[in-house]
Amino acid sequence: MCMPKTARALLHLPPATAAALEKLGADLAVARLRRKESLKTWAKRMGVSVPTLQRLEAGDPSVGIGIIATALWLIQRDGELGNLAAPEYDRGAIEMDVREALELGRARTQASAEGRTRKNQTTG
Repeated sequence: MCMPKTARALLHLPPATAAALEKLGADLAVARLRRKESLKTWAKRMGVSVPTLQRLEAGDPSVGIGIIATALWLIQRDGELGNLAAPEYDRGAIEMDVREALELGRARTQASAEGRTRKNQTTG
């Protein structure tokens, strides 16, 4: 039997990411409870079933990003979504850019030194 692609991808979910999703779900449950909203009412406002909301609050990684975004919207935190993968916060890419700049600087320094050496050899 062939597993759906999503299920296979979830098997490779890093533990820290799974823990973050569980915390997000628990935090969303607290937000709902602090607002004194029932599962049924909150699910209706989100346009999802109660079991889906329960899965979200349990940190189930198979819950769709749109459902998560709607939950964040309900607590007025959806504005953060725009920054999650913003290039200016992409540490991995920034570190790569810095490494490339350093390598370019070293290459230019070396080329400059080699050019001076050649110049000195031809004039000396």
